[in-house]
Amino acid sequence: MRVSDLARQADTTSETVRHYTDIGLLKPFRDPGNGYRHYDVADLRLLRFALKARSLGFTLADIQSLATASEEGETPCVQVRSLIERRLEEVESRIRELQALSERMRSAMTEWQDKPDCHLDDGRVCGLIDAVVGEDEARSGR
Repeated sequence: MRVSDLARQADTTSETVRHYTDIGLLKPFRDPGNGYRHYDVADLRLLRFALKARSLGFTLADIQSLATASEEGETPCVQVRSLIERRLEEVESRIRELQALSERMRSAMTEWQDKPDCHLDDGRVCGLIDAVVGEDEARSGR
């Protein structure tokens, strides 16, 4: 299969196939006559695996490590469980951070709703943001 054929069969883009090839995840055969890359069924399986793993939050480095372990005859399942547990903790932490940010943004929008737009002559950029940051600094004791 050529790049476009592999991409179509894996329901991804040719750019993704090229990138995964460039980083060494996919290892196509090069036709010496024309230099085209030719992929086989093993490449298709690995590409589909990589796309599924990416959808679960695994990094390309994770995927390469898992693929290498599999190629060496090991079962990477223990590593998969460990990685996904760590990724889940990271995602849940990031969700909490984003929820707190969302609350601060909503609070600011509510507070600013009736405040007029104004130009400040004291060198500040925007009084709206300064007022919120000032309140946050006062609350946090900075």
